[in-house]
Amino acid sequence: MKKNVFALAMTLLVSLFFIISCSGSKGPAEMAIKASEEAVNATKAEAAKILPDEVKMLEDSLASVKEKFVKKEYKAALEEATALSGKAKDVLAAAKAKKDEFTQKWNAMSQELPQMVTDIQAKVDSLSKVKKLPANLSKQALEEAKTGLASVKEDWAKAEESFKAGSFADAVNAATAIKDKALKIMETLGMSAPAAAPAPAADVR
Repeated sequence: MKKNVFALAMTLLVSLFFIISCSGSKGPAEMAIKASEEAVNATKAEAAKILPDEVKMLEDSLASVKEKFVKKEYKAALEEATALSGKAKDVLAAAKAKKDEFTQKWNAMSQELPQMVTDIQAKVDSLSKVKKLPANLSKQALEEAKTGLASVKEDWAKAEESFKAGSFADAVNAATAIKDKALKIMETLGMSAPAAAPAPAADVR
């Protein structure tokens, strides 16, 4: 009987020690999770449209940390939450660098494309006034160039709205496609292409 009581007492002591140990980590884990959630939210606000995959990984990691906390795995939650805050800061820094890259490309495009559109419009207006088109330009090709120019103007307006809305990658990709379309129109009209811009340093998503 005494043996059973002793065994029961030891079991209770071990259980109590475990509970106290876990409870001791609960507060720090809770604080770490709060800090990591703030870091993830701050990163999400800046990086969601620039590095969406990385932001999704941060959100998944945060959900995993919270799940461990609910399961009272406080030590693991504390360690992972602490690491998550660092990862969020890294993603934020990467997003800012990517934003600078997109902005640099956009600034170059926003100077080049409007001038191309102006030049094409002047050429179209000039050709529309002549009685006889150049031998290498048919009336149909001129009409297609006019239609293409209207499309370029419309697409450029949309690209500008995308950039203003913070969709930097979409805006830069759209501007690249618009430039290609404008170059084809210039070729059709017998115009010289502008000097080639430096090759992009990296792919845009």
